Amino acid sequence: QVQLVESGGGWVQPGGSLTLSCAASRITFSIVAMGWYRQAPGKQRELAATISVIKTNYSDSVKGRFTISKDNAKNTVYLQMNSLKPEDTAVYYCYVRTYTETYWGQGTQVTVSS
Repeated sequence: QVQLVESGGGWVQPGGSLTLSCAASRITFSIVAMGWYRQAPGKQRELAATISVIKTNYSDSVKGRFTISKDNAKNTVYLQMNSLKPEDTAVYYCYVRTYTETYWGQGTQVTVSS
């Protein structure tokens, strides 16, 4: 059974940085894309960043502050988050997409406050 294990969430003051990681295991098919969604309290889940073989994509709200990267050998995706704002507070979910399935992590809380 595919497992996605996320780490790196926590509390940080505005302007600070955090790095999230998500390691996927037991995936037997080729990974097409990996990325991060986030869900703030009372809001719908929204895309933060995604990375595929061809390109990376960011939401307008994080562009220029967040950087997504991946380690293919480890099936791990990272999200470097800089210049964090209170509005970045959310549960961050990683996902991995193959040609047949999309898998989700359990979510990791990121809280930005003073």
